[in-house]
Amino acid sequence: MHIVSDFPRDVQEEEGFITLADGCRLGIRIWRPVDAESDPVPAILEYLPYRKRDMTAMRDVQTHAYWAGHGYAGVRVDIRGSGESDGVLTDEYLQQELDDGVEILHWLGQQPWCTGDVGMIGISWGGFNGLQIAALQPPELKAVITLCSTDDRYSDDVHHMGGCLLGDNLSWASTMFDTNTCPPDPLLVGERWREMWQERLEGSGLWLATWLQHQRRDDYWKHGSVCEDFSRIRCPVYAVSGWADGYCNAVFRLLAGLDVPRKGLVGPWAHKYPHLGVPGPAIGFMQESLRWWDHWLKGKDTGIMDEPMLRVWIQESVPPSARYDMRPGRWAAEPSWPSPRIESKPFRLTSGHGLVPTPQDPEVHVADDDIPLAVRSPLSVGLYAGKWCSYNAPPDLPHDQRDEDGGSLIFQTARLDQDIEICGQPVVELELEADQPVAMVALRLSDIAPDDKATRISYGLLNLTHRDSDEFPQPLEPGKRYHVRVPLKHIAQNFPTGNAIRLSLSTSYWPLAWPSPAPVKLTVYPAGSRLTLPYREPQPQEEAALPQFGQPEAAPPLAVTLIQPSQEAWRVIRDLANDQTTLEVINDQGTFRIDDIDLELSSRVIERYTYAYGNYDSLSGWTEWERSFRRGDWNVRSVTRTLMTSNAEHFRLRATLDAFEGDSRVFAKSWDEEVPRDFV
Repeated sequence: MHIVSDFPRDVQEEEGFITLADGCRLGIRIWRPVDAESDPVPAILEYLPYRKRDMTAMRDVQTHAYWAGHGYAGVRVDIRGSGESDGVLTDEYLQQELDDGVEILHWLGQQPWCTGDVGMIGISWGGFNGLQIAALQPPELKAVITLCSTDDRYSDDVHHMGGCLLGDNLSWASTMFDTNTCPPDPLLVGERWREMWQERLEGSGLWLATWLQHQRRDDYWKHGSVCEDFSRIRCPVYAVSGWADGYCNAVFRLLAGLDVPRKGLVGPWAHKYPHLGVPGPAIGFMQESLRWWDHWLKGKDTGIMDEPMLRVWIQESVPPSARYDMRPGRWAAEPSWPSPRIESKPFRLTSGHGLVPTPQDPEVHVADDDIPLAVRSPLSVGLYAGKWCSYNAPPDLPHDQRDEDGGSLIFQTARLDQDIEICGQPVVELELEADQPVAMVALRLSDIAPDDKATRISYGLLNLTHRDSDEFPQPLEPGKRYHVRVPLKHIAQNFPTGNAIRLSLSTSYWPLAWPSPAPVKLTVYPAGSRLTLPYREPQPQEEAALPQFGQPEAAPPLAVTLIQPSQEAWRVIRDLANDQTTLEVINDQGTFRIDDIDLELSSRVIERYTYAYGNYDSLSGWTEWERSFRRGDWNVRSVTRTLMTSNAEHFRLRATLDAFEGDSRVFAKSWDEEVPRDFV
């Protein structure tokens, strides 16, 4: 990272409050040129619940000060009920949050140091609400950069995938359960801090219980899903993600669905800003964002809109690993999306476990492919899947798929006699039957090296009761054949000569997805099944002429003192004596002090996903968060625990929240709730 401190304009920083029309005060932090009142600048808003004062402070200083030094006002606002903002936060993307965002934009546009033009940027939550607020068409909002976000809160978010309930639903709910216990800083809100804290502890609630009330695509998930009506977004959009991120699919849907000036960028990264991107290579995203803002907020011709609509990192073949520092590859581009240069390359499945390109080899007898193949996967399939949304810390990417393939049906090509390059969304069509009314199928696409190591490239899930509709699922009729279509995650990948391509099929994928209520036997009919890959012909001359991204840059970092280093672990524990298996994830972020406000922070989370061999009623997901804040005599701490279990009829949630001032417990609350399973 190249640290830039010599900016074109000198920067000042201020922290305070905005008072909304209903009297609610929102915490705000602004970086802007010192002469902005005499020479006004556009504003760039990042609007999050992640506490500008501490949780995002290190990132905010390096990004917003950078923009300010180049002639913008970088603005961070804490959502109502978070950080130092008044109120209680009770869920994601509430209408109140969006309405407040529109009012913030109006306030920014009226400031004497602002030209009246505002952009919104954000990663994850801030990427979501940037799109959602754009759909409300506030006049001040002139452009958006949305990173690691989605247009579809049901089909492609942390909660569900293909109608299956994701394990990250529990993990993410636990993260917000913890975040919502955090107090405001007394240095900013004064003696009100304890009253505000108690209000949050009492009122925020158990979000996981709310989410489980909505297991199908209903109005709850349609709210905030801008794919419901792309035409409502009328400002330019730059959509960014990474192949290791959970949200890369949305970039392609936004490019295809929006009818405004738009660009897409997908690198090798996990859930990170690209200038901080891991796996690398990270890029000069701050410079790239400036080119976007200068074009749309200042009217400068930066050339950014003359370049291809989509830039993607074509990944090369690598051995499997749960963590990569770098992913070798190259940048490629498509002038539009969907691209007319992407061709469908179908492969048929065979009863001999082959993947054969079509048109078929005339020497292969298709009649042989009428022989059905059956699979009933053990619950161990999925222990090496990594997370739905990777942060690449702790090591959370999928490992060698050979451990998973032992409990799966596999179909594999011959060793390739030439490279195959794909860019887009692989799709699997299956003719199958199930022996249970509720079943799921998990599909994995892997790159098989000459030494047989298997690196997962893409995957997809389908709750088979959602085969026709996520809104109106229907049970399966055991023994009846169905034809289903399963889209996998978008990917850009080169399969080199000598490698092979493998498709793996399993009936569970725990704990990435919560399994079906009972063990399932799926029977697949290869003659009616196929894999279609989005084949891309390399364009070496065109790629060589693409503008190069600069090296990562940022403003000077926040001064912090490390007190206790971070620790992390990702363990699969197999207790053969008790026939019990546990995936344990530990992410201890250590302890550090933000020097200029003398605030000491620490946090630690442990997650455990457990099952007893062959016992579907034994499944459990358990999380524990502990977080503390300390300054002098002020010392507060919270501990949240969540346990999720299930049987064939219900999900059961048990949770506790304890909060402490010093050694005294000042708040305690517990939950014990059951939610019926709804075709999940």
